[in-house]
Amino acid sequence: MSKNMLVELSDAIADAAERAGKSTVLVDARRKFPASGIAFSKDLILTADHVVEREEDIKVILADGTEVTARLAGRDPGTDLAVLKLDRPDATPAEVSKTPARVGQFVLAIGRPSTKGIESSFGTVNSIGGPVRTGRGSMLERYIKTDVVSYPGFSGGPLVNGDGTIFGINTSGFGNGGAITIPADVAWKIAETLAKHGKIKRGYLGIRSQTVEISADARKALKREQETGLLLVGLEADSPAGKGGLIVGDILVGVAGEAVAHQDDLFVRLSGDVVGKSIPIDVLRGGKLESVKVEIGER
Repeated sequence: MSKNMLVELSDAIADAAERAGKSTVLVDARRKFPASGIAFSKDLILTADHVVEREEDIKVILADGTEVTARLAGRDPGTDLAVLKLDRPDATPAEVSKTPARVGQFVLAIGRPSTKGIESSFGTVNSIGGPVRTGRGSMLERYIKTDVVSYPGFSGGPLVNGDGTIFGINTSGFGNGGAITIPADVAWKIAETLAKHGKIKRGYLGIRSQTVEISADARKALKREQETGLLLVGLEADSPAGKGGLIVGDILVGVAGEAVAHQDDLFVRLSGDVVGKSIPIDVLRGGKLESVKVEIGER
């Protein structure tokens, strides 16, 4: 006789929590109660930046109860992510879901806020959004919203798929009244940069702009479907834009061949590896498309 379907579902959820719990750690790096973290590799822990109040003598407790000392390897307040370096490579790396989260899926939020073990919260994916400004001079490419309850100490823990693999990292550090999840592909890319360089570089052009419609004739010159661009209404003194040859009146429509229709697009295009490099900026000047090379400054 087969099991009751509800029992099977319940067992599957418990199995998923157990699997994800092997890579979910306790992070003791602040004065009040501990938070959670995810083993990014055997010696690196990804957690929420706002829960890391000290940079040395951080205590990390692994799934088997082992206590390991860690230090801060890198942090990015803009995305509320931080990477800790363990003194010993004893952690069990997380398994990332091979498929992205979808609206309506059942998910678990897992935390390890105490030495008693993992805790979980069950819910569904409500929406997937982005890009969105975080209010800290940064842009989050994508985020996941769920209706799971984020209990105290859950920040830095994973959002878990039904098979126990990880969709992303949870944080309540953006002050919007609830927790969001940063998808694993976005968070892991940031974590790799933090582990290597200690911070995230963000580009700077030194322009003042406003969104304007592109005329039909200008769209023909652009040779792609793009209805808006950024009209340059001002340049800061000694700005990278001015030094590179951009002028007031240009309509900025692309960076390195990627379309820029709004200011949020520009935020995304100027993040990461472009800083310090000479990058082609596509502008409409007098109705004609021109490419101007600009060395991107750092914000």
